[in-house]
Amino acid sequence: MAAYLVIQTLSIPDPETYAQYRALARPLIEAAGGEYVLASSAVHPYSGDWSPLRVVLIKFKDVETLKACFDSPAYQAIAPLRKASVVGQSIIVED
Repeated sequence: MAAYLVIQTLSIPDPETYAQYRALARPLIEAAGGEYVLASSAVHPYSGDWSPLRVVLIKFKDVETLKACFDSPAYQAIAPLRKASVVGQSIIVED
């Protein structure tokens, strides 16, 4: 069953570090089987209070593959860049 990581970015206090993180994260995620379906700052709130600055949607073949990617030593090595540069939330949604 496919699994999607849905990420909402609320703020980017350190854009330079965030750019470094993104440059390192994307190839790592793609090498682990992640497919970027969407990564956009063209967000238009439609209803409710949801108003992220950026939304990213990444598809994996299953939850196990998704979790293995983000729990991997390679990803954990760059995770501090994300934590230091961006405020956001993420959820996993199964298809």
